[in-house]
Amino acid sequence: MSSPDATLSSKGGALRPIPMLIFGSRWLQLPLYVGLIIAQGVYVVLFLKELWHLFAHAFDFSEQQIMLAVLGLIDVVMISNLLVMVIVGGYETFVSRLNLQGHPDEPEWLSHVNASVLKIKLAMAIIGISSIHLLRTFIEAGALSSGKSTYTETGVMWQTIIHTVFILSAIGIAMVDKLSNAAIEDAKKAAGH
Repeated sequence: MSSPDATLSSKGGALRPIPMLIFGSRWLQLPLYVGLIIAQGVYVVLFLKELWHLFAHAFDFSEQQIMLAVLGLIDVVMISNLLVMVIVGGYETFVSRLNLQGHPDEPEWLSHVNASVLKIKLAMAIIGISSIHLLRTFIEAGALSSGKSTYTETGVMWQTIIHTVFILSAIGIAMVDKLSNAAIEDAKKAAGH
């Protein structure tokens, strides 16, 4: 059985080297995805370290310190989820099919993933991560007046502005995607008539 890349041929049936080279260059992304898998492993180690730290100080920490530690754990999980979306969705979209149809653990979103869907999912994940960071900032910002906080009023303001820009960017990406899909549907309807 021939490889999927071998099916690229000209009208005469001979393989054309330049298109094959260009199409095959997508495999250069493979080491990037393997690197992200290694980064995922580092996040697992970080999560376990933070979890152990929380467990070891469960009776010493105040409620606010426990809440901040838990938000740190949630942050690690959300970044890890983002990594999974990039690794699985990016590989499926830009390198090669995973052929997971019928596998009991196939992610639900993978069946309809494309560059556009991946972009929106990534934007939403970044907003979620930014929300966790902003919540941590707001919790710690209560100590601004006492001078014991590591944040400044200007820093809190800029973090809020950046988070708002993330949200507006995601809304813009979703609107452009919706308009693009509507234009494609209209063109298909016009071609069908």
